[in-house]
Amino acid sequence: METRWLRDFEALAAQKNFSRAAADCNVSQPAFSRRIRMLEDEVGVKLIDRQTLPLSLTPAGEVFLQQARRIMDTYAEMIDRCQTIDAAQDDVIRFATSQSLYLTHYSAHIAPLVENGGLDVDLNSTSWSADQFVSALQQRYCDVILTYWHPAMDFLSPLEVSNFEYITLARDRFLPVSKTGAQGVPLHYLPNTSRKPVPVLSYGNASALSSVVSYLMRQQIKQPSLLVVNQNVLAVGVKAMIEQGFGMGWLPRAICQEELADGSLTIAGDDTYATDLEIRLYRDPENSKPMLDILWNRIRKEANLAA
Repeated sequence: METRWLRDFEALAAQKNFSRAAADCNVSQPAFSRRIRMLEDEVGVKLIDRQTLPLSLTPAGEVFLQQARRIMDTYAEMIDRCQTIDAAQDDVIRFATSQSLYLTHYSAHIAPLVENGGLDVDLNSTSWSADQFVSALQQRYCDVILTYWHPAMDFLSPLEVSNFEYITLARDRFLPVSKTGAQGVPLHYLPNTSRKPVPVLSYGNASALSSVVSYLMRQQIKQPSLLVVNQNVLAVGVKAMIEQGFGMGWLPRAICQEELADGSLTIAGDDTYATDLEIRLYRDPENSKPMLDILWNRIRKEANLAA
C-alpha cells in the first residue's frame, strides 16, 4: 500500500467528488480512480459508496478514514524527527518539555540564560507521554529534557540506571486545588464531609503526575470518596477544567499561583494532600555538543547559587 493512496482517500472523503479530489491531488481523474480502486482491492472491502450523490463513505470507509489519518500523522512525525536529527547542528540545543513547565520554570530559569548567552535553542513543548521524553533523550531526538521528578515516579529510572546527568533546577509544590465558591470557600474539598463523592480532575496514565496523585492517596489513613470525572495528560488541561468548576485536582503551584493569589482558585485540602516536586534537567553525558556544555554549566552554576 502506498502512502499516496491514503492521501487520495482523504481528498476524496473531503471533496465527495472524484474530479475535484483528483484536481486537489494534481492527477488525472482516470489515474485517481484507478488508485482508489487499487486501495479498495488492497484493503479487501468497498470504502466508497458510489451510489450516493454526493459520494459517501461506507461504514468500513469511515473506520478506514480515521485510521488513515492516524497513519499519516505518525508518518509525518517520523519524517519530521528524521529531518530534525539530520539537520541538527552543533550550535543548536534541542530542549523537550511539557507545556506547563515551558510556561513556568523554563521561562523563569532557563530562557534568561539562553537570551543573555546568545545561544540557539530549539524548544519542543509537547504533550508526549512521560516515557516518550525518556526515549527522545536516549535516541538523541533532543539534547535536554526538563521534567518533574518525585520519588513515586518511575519513568525516569532508565536514565538513572544509565547514569544520565541531571540538575535540580527548582522545587515546586503539588497542591489540591478547587475553584473558589461562595464566601471564598472551595467548591470541592478533601476530605469530604458529605456522602457524595468529590469530583476529581485527574491525570491519565501517560502523565508523569498520575503516579504522584496515587502516592498522595496511599498516604491517607482513610481514603476519601472520589469520583474521577476527567483525565488529562497536561496540567494546563486539568487547570482549565478546575477553573470551570468541574471538580478539584492537583496542580504544581507555579502554574496556578496567580489564580491562588487573586482568589479565583483556592487550596482544596490540608497539607497531607500536598507534596513537593523537583524540577530536573536531564542530559546524556556523552553528548559532546560544545554549546550544550556551555549552557549546562551556566544552569548548574545558577542552580547552585539559588540552593
